[in-house]
Amino acid sequence: MHPYVRLDLPFVSANGDGGLGLLGDPTRRAIFELLARGPRSVQELADELPISRPAVSQHLRVLRDGGLVVSHAEGTRRIYRIDPEGVGALRAWLDGVWSDALTTFHKIAESPSEQETP
Repeated sequence: MHPYVRLDLPFVSANGDGGLGLLGDPTRRAIFELLARGPRSVQELADELPISRPAVSQHLRVLRDGGLVVSHAEGTRRIYRIDPEGVGALRAWLDGVWSDALTTFHKIAESPSEQETP
């Protein structure tokens, strides 16, 4: 086995139902970025995007099911916002990947090159 292969990596789906896969769709990413600026209703999001309210609702459902947004009722409207727990889990995973990449880079950069050996 290659010395840089890890077998204990957490599962992160990239097929549209979790983690980065959720933000792979440009419309969902745009919705997520708008919500990062502050809570909004479906109508407020639809007013800022070139898609219909039903389409916004579908994208929000995917983001909510994936744990990246939450909602609460305000009268007859639902207000959506970023879920800090879901984003925190995604960030922790990315931080782990980045840390592993830096560690590997450091090991490779400091190891003697095969060409330098006499």
